[in-house]
Amino acid sequence: MRPIVLAAASSLLMLGAACGANGQTGPAAAPGAPVETRPANGADQTPAFAGQTRAPGVQTQGTLRHAVVASGLVHPWGMALLPDGDWLVTEHPGRLRIVSAQGQVGAPITGLPAVDARGQGGLLDVILSPGFATDRTIFWSYAEPREGGNATSVARGVLTEDGVSVGNVQVIFRALPTYDGDKHFGSSLAFDPAGHLFITLGERSDAPMRPQAQQLDSHMGKVIRINADGSVPQDNPFVGQAGALPEIWSLGHRNVQGVAVQPGTGAVWTIEHGTRGGDELNRPQAGRNYGWPIIAYGVEYRGAPINEGITARAGLEQPVYYWDPVIAPGGQAFYSGAMFPGWDGNLLIAGLGGKSLTRLVLDGDRVVGEERLLTGLGERIRDVAVGPDGAVWVITDEEDGKLVRLATAS
Repeated sequence: MRPIVLAAASSLLMLGAACGANGQTGPAAAPGAPVETRPANGADQTPAFAGQTRAPGVQTQGTLRHAVVASGLVHPWGMALLPDGDWLVTEHPGRLRIVSAQGQVGAPITGLPAVDARGQGGLLDVILSPGFATDRTIFWSYAEPREGGNATSVARGVLTEDGVSVGNVQVIFRALPTYDGDKHFGSSLAFDPAGHLFITLGERSDAPMRPQAQQLDSHMGKVIRINADGSVPQDNPFVGQAGALPEIWSLGHRNVQGVAVQPGTGAVWTIEHGTRGGDELNRPQAGRNYGWPIIAYGVEYRGAPINEGITARAGLEQPVYYWDPVIAPGGQAFYSGAMFPGWDGNLLIAGLGGKSLTRLVLDGDRVVGEERLLTGLGERIRDVAVGPDGAVWVITDEEDGKLVRLATAS
């Protein structure tokens, strides 16, 4: 395995001075003009309401800078902040490490189960228990190898005080059915204020699997809600319904790779990959159907319409916001912190294909502004989180993956 190195001080790059106050390379979008100027793939598709796509561009005032804190991580996927300011970081091939805020990268933590790291599979998200300070429990999602194929599973375990291993490992959720594929595993994790664990899943991509996003006897293409021990909350929308899996919270999703709980409201927000166009931001509600693959924005990868190009149908929910062309979203986080007071309540979204960090300004359940940050980094941004001082941290999904800190220049 390649050595993991600490970033040199010279990796600190000024974004505001070199690239404009909003941290973008090249000329910034005119105030109010959408940041996306490329033609839409679904050129003949009309948004369902004003502002559903291409919201007005906004610009952060002041100078930002980013520092590469650590490098040499192999396709990092998920990150979780520890109470001491260090980070738990997953690597796609199946390794979990502690990376300090100063850039020291620990050895792989032992005790995790095997993963199927083919294609988009591997070790995925990681999250702390709401009671981590006393129980030291962590949760992680991964592509689990099974007889006949694989699927997304979620496990929990206790991180030792020295951070070198996890014990008492239990698999608390296994997505069904098992399928022999290497795409669309999801999967992001978040706890709501009541302690319910939300798990996001994909529909496994391949044409024979797509319809399962609409089937209640399959976990594919769903948002899942369980208790921390793996049991099912009795107020889940499909509990007691014949033929329905009780863990399902919402259905009709394609490949949901980001979930965040909104401070103050406790609302769950998700973001999912479209095809060529149609990345979606949703606020999934209990029992509701978000349409895939019946309705969608954008087109198939080969250019053909998706289900004759239908974007709306009675009984199917519309996304809060969508992108066409796509940003290929990863993880997301709501901002709350002292460093960027003007961002309070904004949604930060990691961008893979767009190689940027997207900031969305929200007004209730509508997007009213969009900004692209860290474009000068030039790397696929996989996940995002907010540090104790309000600085923003991201990881990049590269063979030489990086932990990066975005802060003000003061």
